[in-house]
Amino acid sequence: MKNSKDYSKKIQKLHNLLSRKYPKVQIVTHDDPTDAIVYGIICSMLDEKTTKSAIKKFSDYFIDLNDLRVSRIEEIVEMLGADTPVTRDVASAITTVLRAIFNEYHKVSLEGLKKAGKRPARQALEKMEGTCRFVVDYCMLTSLQGHAVPLTERMIAYLKSKELVYPDADEQEIGGFLAKQISAKKGYEFYALLRRESEAHRIEEKKHNKTASAKKKTTKKTKKKTTKKVTKTKKRKK
Repeated sequence: MKNSKDYSKKIQKLHNLLSRKYPKVQIVTHDDPTDAIVYGIICSMLDEKTTKSAIKKFSDYFIDLNDLRVSRIEEIVEMLGADTPVTRDVASAITTVLRAIFNEYHKVSLEGLKKAGKRPARQALEKMEGTCRFVVDYCMLTSLQGHAVPLTERMIAYLKSKELVYPDADEQEIGGFLAKQISAKKGYEFYALLRRESEAHRIEEKKHNKTASAKKKTTKKTKKKTTKKVTKTKKRKK
């Protein structure tokens, strides 16, 4: 990433700041990489709270991952909450990737990737239909002991808004840069902390924009009332 030396200290400072700001992170691991893939797909497009809720509903509603694989999009969307373009994209990605796994390995499991080595495993995941960089990074980090920092669009936007990375850097460049700054041992912790901060920042932004919009409307109404009074006064003078 361009000017990486300039941003390196900022990332270390951010990590220390977030470590003090939030409670200690509980490391998440998935025994079967397929579970990590499904979780990763959901949380790549939805927030952590919604993802955890959806996973619980999945376990209660679907018999297993194979049942999830052959389920209708509408069923999955119902477990995800509201029927929106995003939840439909999530549902579609889940069924697509589970079918791809089944077609390749004749079962809905990726446990065999644990014996393949990190590089071959990553290459297999990247070629799989339905995955994206975030999902691959998340699976490597939480199930295949890989060194990666998964990044959602919101996390990238946060880093750029705070001038913590080069403004024109893409997801791959930023992910590679962060992996060099954060040790493998601290990879999940940094990911979780940055994600919490970016989602909290987004909520604050929404509140701020809502307040600003309300003030703007109030100002417009006040101006209209003032204009009307001035117009009436002018008419009386005539």
